[in-house]
Amino acid sequence: MPDEPSPPAPSSAPLSDPSRQPPGRRPGTKAACRTLTGAQELDFAAATRPDTLTRKEHPMPRPAILALAALLLALPAQAAITAYKLDPANSTVAFETDFGPDKISGSIPLEQANLKLDFANVKNCTVDVVLNVTGAEASFPFAAQALKGPKVLAAKDHPRMTFESTSVKGAGEAAEVTGNLTIRGVTREVTLKAQLFRPQGSAATDLDHLTVKLSGRVNRSDFGATGWSDMVGDEVRIIITARIDAQG
Repeated sequence: MPDEPSPPAPSSAPLSDPSRQPPGRRPGTKAACRTLTGAQELDFAAATRPDTLTRKEHPMPRPAILALAALLLALPAQAAITAYKLDPANSTVAFETDFGPDKISGSIPLEQANLKLDFANVKNCTVDVVLNVTGAEASFPFAAQALKGPKVLAAKDHPRMTFESTSVKGAGEAAEVTGNLTIRGVTREVTLKAQLFRPQGSAATDLDHLTVKLSGRVNRSDFGATGWSDMVGDEVRIIITARIDAQG
């Protein structure tokens, strides 16, 4: 099984797409998950061989992306569903949207995450997350104030944002989680790309501590968040990075 990404250095560089590192980090967040540039999908047919479970991109150890299907094939005997709890200090939600020729980036605290993973049957996996909208931050003060205001997220009336999965499917880079995203009290179905990572240097069968990454794009107008549409883009790129620990 590949290694979990090492904590990246803080960066203010904007995302150009959801597969890049989340922009910035909220105070108190120790680390954020990143995806390697040029990382390749594991060979599923060979995934059960220990020498294929860890990839190194350079002579020095580098983190490697975990293809979800490779994890399933590598651990066929683990049929039980495992519940995981969130490590909030090492978890975050990053977002980015267009602001004229520039970008607005920020983060929203990940308050709660309930995940149940079945490493023998991906269809049995479930993902539920809760975001604390009142703690949202943005790349400059006006944006943060506007973000939580009544024309965008309306944090006073709707302090929580939720995502509840309805299906998990696919393999490798095509693994997807579909579910109901609720913002401002409006619920829409969205599909997010799903990736899993394990701690660097851990055994391939050690699944007690993992990082799950969900990324995707939504249109804020679908949820009634239409404020400042003449200046701020409608599409919002999102990356949810959750550090999770097995319960029990």
